[in-house]
Amino acid sequence: EALAAGALATNLHFVFLIFGIGIASATAPMIAVELGRKRHSVRDVRRTVRQGLWSVMLLAIPIWCVVWFAEPILVALGQDPALARVAGDYLHTYQWSLLPFLGYIVLRSFVSALERPLAAVGAGVVGIAVNALLVWCLMFGKLGFPALGLAGAGIGTTIATTVVFLSLAAVVSIDRKFRRYHLFGRWWRADWARLRALWALGLPIAATLLFEVGVFNVAALLVGRFGADMLAAHQIALQIASVSFMVPMGLGQAATVRVGLAFGAGDREGIRRAGWTAFALGIGFMSCMAVFMLTAPHVLVGAFLDLSAPENAAVIAYAVTFLAFAGLFQVVDGAQAVAAGMLRGLQDTRVPMILAAIGYWGVAFPVGVLLAFSAGWRGVGVWTGLALGLAVVAVLMTVRWIGRERLGLLDPRRAVAAP
Repeated sequence: EALAAGALATNLHFVFLIFGIGIASATAPMIAVELGRKRHSVRDVRRTVRQGLWSVMLLAIPIWCVVWFAEPILVALGQDPALARVAGDYLHTYQWSLLPFLGYIVLRSFVSALERPLAAVGAGVVGIAVNALLVWCLMFGKLGFPALGLAGAGIGTTIATTVVFLSLAAVVSIDRKFRRYHLFGRWWRADWARLRALWALGLPIAATLLFEVGVFNVAALLVGRFGADMLAAHQIALQIASVSFMVPMGLGQAATVRVGLAFGAGDREGIRRAGWTAFALGIGFMSCMAVFMLTAPHVLVGAFLDLSAPENAAVIAYAVTFLAFAGLFQVVDGAQAVAAGMLRGLQDTRVPMILAAIGYWGVAFPVGVLLAFSAGWRGVGVWTGLALGLAVVAVLMTVRWIGRERLGLLDPRRAVAAP
């Protein structure tokens, strides 16, 4: 029940979080193009980062106000009232992690565009360690802490994300290569033209991510109608797939930076090389993960549940089945993630947004609903729809990248820039 309630909470919160990530991520292609045009640009990079921080602060307040009412929202969406209540209590402590996490995304885009991503990795490693320790202590009452259950997990994660942001902020303020940008000096000064440019680029990115994450979150709500066992299994399979997705997602972000640098410099060969290298790496990794999920599902599920406990048998069976579908769509999931990053490096975000809407909401959602309820496939029907939708998006994004020159995407006059 706790796992199911946590699934409802994180899926609802992630809809808002991913929208914020889309806005914050727009700083990466803007910084990359600026550095591609002028390798030692300081003023433009600093202003872009500052307006990225402004943007996430403007986003956090209305999101917090909505998420505070998670319990009635989940009940209205047809979820079990008891699970909705626990999920709401969890979000009352977890939701405050939004702002420091989005601030970290902005700073991560900055260090990545400067091709120093290990600074962000170091901050992330610190955050994982702090999060694991605090969540363990506050959930289960270890080391003298009170046992607060899911609410304790929310407190731990909020503290951990704050540590991550402050750690990376300290690095960019102290490190010799970063500190010359003076990112936090006079950060209250507005640059309205740059803020508009960032949102013009970021809103389609946010919408694209929202279409993808939204369909997965709706999938959780649909599966939730078939009981807590199936919902818990869905969450297990989805978390495993999400972990493997982080690699092509990171490669997509690297492609955004590398393609953006080449785009700003007018280097067409550099654009081609950067894009296809990231694409090949993403496909290769996800192929390995597909084999692992299809051949050793019980090993993966065993990280979440005791495989020998009789009361877990139903959840384990469902999770193994869902993992088979997750394995089948690994390659196309990686392809669409990296291809989207490649196109963002060219600051091509509006048409990919439309392509994502077609694949996720024109294919994945209706097919999933039809198979789950009309055909009686239940959770398997939902996962079949997700697999088909991801495949459609992967094909459409890749075809657009292949036709980038014919479509005029390499024209440097397209680049978003603020005066």
